[in-house]
Amino acid sequence: MNWQTCTRILEFDAAHRITRHGSKCAHLHGHRYRVEITCAAQLDSLGMVVDFADVKRLVGGWIDERFDHGAILNNDDEVYLAAVQMGGHRLYVMNCEPTAENIARELLRVAQGLLPALRVERVRVWETPNCYADATCA
Repeated sequence: MNWQTCTRILEFDAAHRITRHGSKCAHLHGHRYRVEITCAAQLDSLGMVVDFADVKRLVGGWIDERFDHGAILNNDDEVYLAAVQMGGHRLYVMNCEPTAENIARELLRVAQGLLPALRVERVRVWETPNCYADATCA
């Protein structure tokens, strides 16, 4: 099989905190996240792996509804969960610390579910301009 890849970049703003972090990341803070979704497939009749607009609409739409301008928190973070919920703010709850690595893994799972005809090879989450984490399919 002759598979090719393409990558769509998406961005969002969100707050998070790493509850058991030994330094300043234990405080609630925000990032301008940059996400790269790399898909693989045989080229279609137009010579594309996937229409970039479809990745934006499906995965980008999911991100916009759940992550963008919200808080991504650990399910164990009871104090901050209560505060965000009480304020009626957008909240996405993970069953783990919302590190760049875990957010990448979550987005890989989500993207594969939203793009079932493709193989989502990799999701790269840039937390800062200098730091990223990758989640890849096994």
